[in-house]
Amino acid sequence: MKAKRTLAVVASLGMIVALSSCGKSSSTTASSSSAKHGGLKISVVTHGQASDPYWSVVKNGVAEGQTDTGDSVTYQAPQKFDMVEMSHLIDAEVAKKPDGLVISIPDANALKTSITAAVKAGIPVLVIDSGPDAAKSFGTLGFVGTTSYDAGVSAGKKFLGEGVKNVICLIHEQGNGDLEDRCRGLKDGIGSAGKVTNLAVNGQDPTDVQQKVQAALSKGDTQAILALGSLGADPAIKAIAAAKKTGIVKLGTFDLSPEVLKSISSGEMDFAIDSQQWLMGYLPIIMLDKYVRYGVLPGPGMGGILTTGPNFVTKETADKVVALSKAGIR
Repeated sequence: MKAKRTLAVVASLGMIVALSSCGKSSSTTASSSSAKHGGLKISVVTHGQASDPYWSVVKNGVAEGQTDTGDSVTYQAPQKFDMVEMSHLIDAEVAKKPDGLVISIPDANALKTSITAAVKAGIPVLVIDSGPDAAKSFGTLGFVGTTSYDAGVSAGKKFLGEGVKNVICLIHEQGNGDLEDRCRGLKDGIGSAGKVTNLAVNGQDPTDVQQKVQAALSKGDTQAILALGSLGADPAIKAIAAAKKTGIVKLGTFDLSPEVLKSISSGEMDFAIDSQQWLMGYLPIIMLDKYVRYGVLPGPGMGGILTTGPNFVTKETADKVVALSKAGIR
């Protein structure tokens, strides 16, 4: 139902623009000479590299948003998960005075100064993927994405419904508060009936992930693993197979990748939580374009949340998603 509501918002954007053009100009409206197709400059700075299967789909959404608006849109991210570098990237974009800024907030404390400086400079800011609470407290226009804690709760309840009570939560980026929220939600979803153990791994090193998961499986009575992205999920698939526990230890993950979809279809993996990250890239470009031109914004604004998930992809639905995944949309 959330996905349907999100798509309805997309469809309604054109209607909003048409209606707004008949009304009075707002304080955020561009001059009549610039209120045409294209011409705006929008910056996107996230913590995720476009080489990551998850973030490559976000970037594809950004690219289509640029095509549909005709605006000039840039996408930047640190070479690796690095909040100091990310804050510098945000500062550099703010100095260029873009018409709009899209960011993720995996670490609110580390990025607060840079983000609040953008807001104080009068730059419209939308947050995607991570940091919905920070988005509100920092005075941004709102958040587009999946609230990680709630999605984690959903995963916990799904595992519990399958009789799973002992789960490893696989954290592939240290210091990413969004991933910690997913594990916290997982724990609350399972509740006192089960046990959740957080396992830290280096998502940039698949060998490290596989070895640490295999070591964990050899020590205890783990019934399931929840990966928090494809950087953890893909090596975990190999770890479970190497430990000869395929079919015994269940595996779920956040986010999709070709390997994840293949494994769900074959039964090696139980489910993936789809945050529809293409929409996270696409919607903010459209929203900022219309906000700057016409002063319109879906939702309440000032920290409002526009959800893009979570949706569960299972063996019954995986094959339908494969084609869209190959096209870089899912």
